[in-house]
Amino acid sequence: MAEQQEQWGSRFGLILAVAGNAIGLGNFLRFPVQAASNGGGAFMIPYFIAFLLLGIPLMWVEWGIGRHGGKYGHGSAPGMFDVLWKHPVAKYLGVMGLLISMVILIYYTYIESWTLGYSIFSMIGLYHGDDSLQAMGGLLSSYQGLEAGEHFNGIWTAYGLMLVTFAINFYVLWKGLSAGIEKLAKFAMPLLFIFAVILLIRVLTLGTPDPAQPENSVLNGLAYIWNPNFDELGKASVWIAAAGQIFFTLSVGMGTIHAYASYLRPKDDIALSGLTTAATNEFTEVILGGSIAIPVAVAFFGLDLTKEIASGGAFNLGFVSMPVIFGKIPLGQVFGALWFLLLFFAGITSSVAMGQPVVSFLKQQFGMTHRRAVLVLATLVIICVQPVVFFLGNGFLDEMDYWSGTFGLVVFATIEIILFAWVFNIDRAWEEINSGADIRIPVFFKYVIKYVTPLYLLVIMGVWFYQDAFDILMLNKTPGGGPVDPANVPYIWGARGLMVGLFILLCVLVNIAWKRRKNVSE
Repeated sequence: MAEQQEQWGSRFGLILAVAGNAIGLGNFLRFPVQAASNGGGAFMIPYFIAFLLLGIPLMWVEWGIGRHGGKYGHGSAPGMFDVLWKHPVAKYLGVMGLLISMVILIYYTYIESWTLGYSIFSMIGLYHGDDSLQAMGGLLSSYQGLEAGEHFNGIWTAYGLMLVTFAINFYVLWKGLSAGIEKLAKFAMPLLFIFAVILLIRVLTLGTPDPAQPENSVLNGLAYIWNPNFDELGKASVWIAAAGQIFFTLSVGMGTIHAYASYLRPKDDIALSGLTTAATNEFTEVILGGSIAIPVAVAFFGLDLTKEIASGGAFNLGFVSMPVIFGKIPLGQVFGALWFLLLFFAGITSSVAMGQPVVSFLKQQFGMTHRRAVLVLATLVIICVQPVVFFLGNGFLDEMDYWSGTFGLVVFATIEIILFAWVFNIDRAWEEINSGADIRIPVFFKYVIKYVTPLYLLVIMGVWFYQDAFDILMLNKTPGGGPVDPANVPYIWGARGLMVGLFILLCVLVNIAWKRRKNVSE
């Protein structure tokens, strides 16, 4: 049980670790696509409103819940919610914090392995010479095992790299909080920023690659993202997309920040630390992430084709268009390797965070040693990732991502803020957030946390239910908005069954754990 007393080695390491949890693939791939697809500069208006009214308040709430739960020996949401609300159902509401982080870890590990693979392919020049989007799209599909290709004729290269990525993630978790996660953050995060700045400088100095097409320039690419199309502000979908991006980029609503904050001492600052974490993430996303992929695509492909690429999603942007560009510039193999290593470091600092809530839960509720808890989680993940790898083309990953990585985040965030601000009581919650604070949080945020953020979340949930959730649940459309292929229906239900099965398993474990605690106390 002494292992429960793990602590962060330094405040700097903690901030880097929590920032690493937030800074992931979404900063460099998802954000530019969302901005470009939702009105360019106009998207930034609801984006920053959501950051102010959702992102920052939820960051403080999750740090507050985590540190408060840690005082009572809880490092995961079931125990923390049980402390906030003395009701039998509270701990089961907290199960969502375990489920969401675990489900995202399962498929995120596979996506993360693609970035490791492509960094190697860049170094060895595998895709250089494939100078068309069609050829690069075929390379990605063949790598994923979706079709036969020139370089890959099966899934096994991708599968092997998935195993390598899986091993790296769980080695870091195996080493523990300070010796594993914190050391990774101190190594990976500075490299991530260095790589991002190098790439940004290279992009900004490209100018107009083809003088015969002066409209295809980096400046026009920046204008595409930042010039506002105010007509888009009247669309509810733009506001929902902005809020969804804030959730995705800050990693709120998934139980990971709670787990990290639970290892703080009762008087450790969370006000300035939470704000610093959020600000670091936003700088990375808005300044760095918004200035690399889309502007360089416009410079090489033109505005119309870039719009088409952006509409195809983050994977098309990151794994199809960017490799083509690297093949067209001097030292492209080097810059390609830097790009994909940047994505890999961003991904792995996020994925190790997703494993921490379950590890903490198993250690604290079942008395497992740290390493045994890591092995139990690793076994579950390696089993559950198999259908993600082999049924990728059948919508398995997309289904898991929608219900856990999109819809689930909002549901869990709504539950936690209602428990913290209303059930636990806003006065006690405000005192908890400000205890030991290095800055004075404006009292304005007390009312935002109690009234504005919950209402904002409930509206988002309502609109999502009305616009998307029912149709996707009933298989009237895919999470991407297209028609459902009848051949994929069994796989979609399989993905849903897997998530429901994990939820039931976690509920059973929570039930057993609380019965054990009750018997011990008696």
